[in-house]
Order: sequence, then C-alpha cells, then structure tokens
Amino acid sequence: MFPARLRPSDPDQLVGRRQFAPAVPVLIICGVALLALVTSEGLAWLPLLAVGPALAAAQCGPYGVIRIGLLAVAVGAFLGIQGAEPVRTQAILLATPAAVSLASCGASALRIRRERVLAAVRSVAEAAQNALLQPVPARVGQFQVAVRYSAAAAEARVGGDLYALLPTPYGVRLIVGDVRGKGLPAVSTAALVLGVFREAAYDEPDLLDVVARIERSLSRNLAPDDFVTAVVAGYPNDGRMELVNCGHAPPLLVGESGIIAIEPTRPAPPLGLASLGGDLPSLQVVPFAGGDQLLLYTDGVIEARDRGREYFPLLERVPRHVCDEPSRTLASLHDELLTHVGGRLHDDAALLLLRKPVLGAVHAAADMPSVSSA
Repeated sequence: MFPARLRPSDPDQLVGRRQFAPAVPVLIICGVALLALVTSEGLAWLPLLAVGPALAAAQCGPYGVIRIGLLAVAVGAFLGIQGAEPVRTQAILLATPAAVSLASCGASALRIRRERVLAAVRSVAEAAQNALLQPVPARVGQFQVAVRYSAAAAEARVGGDLYALLPTPYGVRLIVGDVRGKGLPAVSTAALVLGVFREAAYDEPDLLDVVARIERSLSRNLAPDDFVTAVVAGYPNDGRMELVNCGHAPPLLVGESGIIAIEPTRPAPPLGLASLGGDLPSLQVVPFAGGDQLLLYTDGVIEARDRGREYFPLLERVPRHVCDEPSRTLASLHDELLTHVGGRLHDDAALLLLRKPVLGAVHAAADMPSVSSA
C-alpha cells in the first residue's frame, strides 16, 4: 500500500549514506590551495580552508570531518612553508581551519544524534500508521482496491485523514473521512472513528445504524467545535452500492456513462455535529455493476493548489488515468496531484478506489490453463 522507502527503524543506514561524501569539501580545499599558489598573496587565502571542514559537518560523520580538517591544516602548513611569513603568522592563519574543524566535528556528532532521534520517531510513526490505517489488500471480497495516502506532516507520516475497508456479514463496507485539524488531536479522533466503524460494520445490518454509532461515540468524546466529514459505503447485494455522506466531498462513480459526482440527495452535517441540528444522514443507493469504479477522496485532494492558487481539477483529471488496475490508476493520479502542487502537499490527502471486475473477465481468467516453464 505504501511506496518503498528507507526504513526509519535503521538509523545507521540513514546516517551511513553521508559518511563517505567528502568530494565537495576536498574540491574546495584544492581550489583554495590553487588560488594560494597562483596569486601573490597566497597566505591570505588560508582562512578559506575552513570552508572544507565546515561543509563536511553537513555531510560526514565526526571522523570524516576530522579527516577533512587534517587535510585542510596540512595543505595550509604546506602553503605556509612556501611563503616567507613568520612562523607565528602562519600558526595564527592555520588556527582558523583547525578551530573550525574541531567545532564542525562537534556539530557533526550533534547532527547524527538528532538524525537517530528522528529516525526513531519515524519508526514509531510508521508503526502507528500501520496500526491506525491498516494496509488494504489489493482485493477485498469481489472488489479490486487501491489506496494512496499522504500526510501533510511529512515527518509524521500520519495525519487526520482516515480510511478503512473490510468484508462483513453484510457485504464489503468502507469509510473515508477527514478530521478537522491536524496533528495528534486529529490522529486521536481518526483512531476513535476507525475503531467504532470496524466494530459497528460487523454488528449493524443497516448502514445508517453504523453511522449512528459513530455519531454517538463522537458526541461523547469530541470538543464542541470538532467534527469529522465522512462517506460510509456498503455493497450489500449485487448491482447496488449504498452511500451515506456526512458533509464530505462527493464520491466519483466511474462507469460506462462517464464519471459522475454522486452528490447527496439530502445533505447532512459532518459527524459530531448532529446535536446542532440539521438533516439526519440519509441512505443513497446507486447502481454498481461489473466494470464500475468508485473513487473516494478527502479535501486535501480537491483543495490542493498550484502556484497560481488554482485547485486541483480532480473530475477533469480522472478520465486521463482510469484503467482496469486501480493501483495503477491511483499511482498516476497521485503523481499528477504532486506535480500540480509542486511536489509537496500542504494538507492530508487520501484516495481510495474500488473496482468491481467484469464477471465474464474474472471467469475467463480463472479458466485459463496454466503454462508450466520448461
């Protein structure tokens, strides 16, 4: 479900990638030495040798910085011998790269320590993400499924958007939602919603009762100004998809007739705000046949802006990427979303795509004889 990346549980790997990257500092030292040799005021350039170890502190470990520092001092001493300056003057000039090397060595050690702490935090965040947003398999029941999730807090890897999809005695059921706010409070609320949904989806035959249980739980645990927008969906019987939209962006139905935004017939307030009045959530039934796809997403997708402050036109972009493989569809759609915003999202964004394969195609694949390798 998640793209391959460096495992944060291995801090030494994170740090080790920088241990042997001294090329730039060495080139700087060589450049300073060349300037000192070809100019008449050679010793005046010696303090610039300190740039080498200073830069190495951002790339190398302490031992690497020491090696770069020794190289800088050695080059400075060699250049000093070539000049006619007194030994005292040469020592003063060499003190600059020596002192900067020692300071850079300490800075490098501090940087590595912070990188290890950050790696440990990332490891905990990744474990929390896997516990909260459990990986969704490529196939659930009779559906093909794909998920793409990006947290606005890139270092945390988890945010206030939520999703879950699971088979139940009443068919496959799923939820996609968006918690108001960001950070740990939003994560806590998302965990609460997902926990209640996973229990209620198994227990309640009626999808509206699932939503009602989530609402009751939030009313007891949320602050008055907090809420969760969500779409809860279920597929109880062949050919029909049930939807309950609680103040969330409308899902997109991809079928033979094109792509349709399923606006709620009776708009309802977000979860957690039922006590303030307004219409109760209503059950909406839409046809869902073989080959149809349902795309659910959060506000972070449609509210993503480019440099010109233009929103991401999801309804216009989806037709470019739709295919029979949901994972490939979402991968290309997510890449275009990142291109639109310039590579970095400023809000949590989640995409969940559900596809019902064509029955005839499934049977044909199942009946296809296997070919053994020679």
